[in-house]
Amino acid sequence: MIDIVDTQTRSRMMAGIGGKDTKPELVLRRALHTRGLRYRLHGKGILGKPDLVFPRFKAVIFVHGCFWHRHSECRFTTTPSTRPEFWQAKFAANVVRDHAVRVGLTEAGWRIATVWECALRKQEQVEAAADRLGGWLRSEVPEIEIGETY
Repeated sequence: MIDIVDTQTRSRMMAGIGGKDTKPELVLRRALHTRGLRYRLHGKGILGKPDLVFPRFKAVIFVHGCFWHRHSECRFTTTPSTRPEFWQAKFAANVVRDHAVRVGLTEAGWRIATVWECALRKQEQVEAAADRLGGWLRSEVPEIEIGETY
């Protein structure tokens, strides 16, 4: 497959992809806030800078993009055909880092939720995810993962 834009344009486009305040993160935040759940954003002093931090529950939530964080068996987990070795190395490093962050947070006593973007594509999915997270926060379950597989 040939890229339809030149290298400089593609580089600028990829550099513009932000890691904070993504659409999936915003819709989930809104749904959790509506349920009366209050959180801190992008915990600077916490390993991995989680998207949402609930100090009261000693819990964090990561909203992961399926493409960047390699959600297994998800149809959105594709690999670009241009420079596949580069992308495979980048994705592998992301997965290793995510694992190290989970281990470090668990050892520090944090409870961890991972919500995949594919589970937040429709409003009813967002509501279901927010309900599950609300129940999880009030429980003592150490870890939860919310995502669709196709």
